[in-house]
Amino acid sequence: MGYLDLGGEAVAETEIVGIFDLDTASVAKRTRDYLNTAQKSGAVQTLTFDLPKSFIVTEEPGGQKVYISQFSAGTLAKRVSE
Repeated sequence: MGYLDLGGEAVAETEIVGIFDLDTASVAKRTRDYLNTAQKSGAVQTLTFDLPKSFIVTEEPGGQKVYISQFSAGTLAKRVSE
């Protein structure tokens, strides 16, 4: 089983539900609502003090978790495929 380094946190690749570009995905109201709900429930973990570029949704024991990363979705996707 491989792990993906998100920048300060690593997650098992098998737990990843999706990797999303923050700028393009957050345009949709459903995505903004999902992120707001996740934030309110404490499921969001911000991994950067820099400008966030992507968010990663994982399915972990206890439910979904959202990681906010400074890496682009393309960079993270490339890391998974390597």
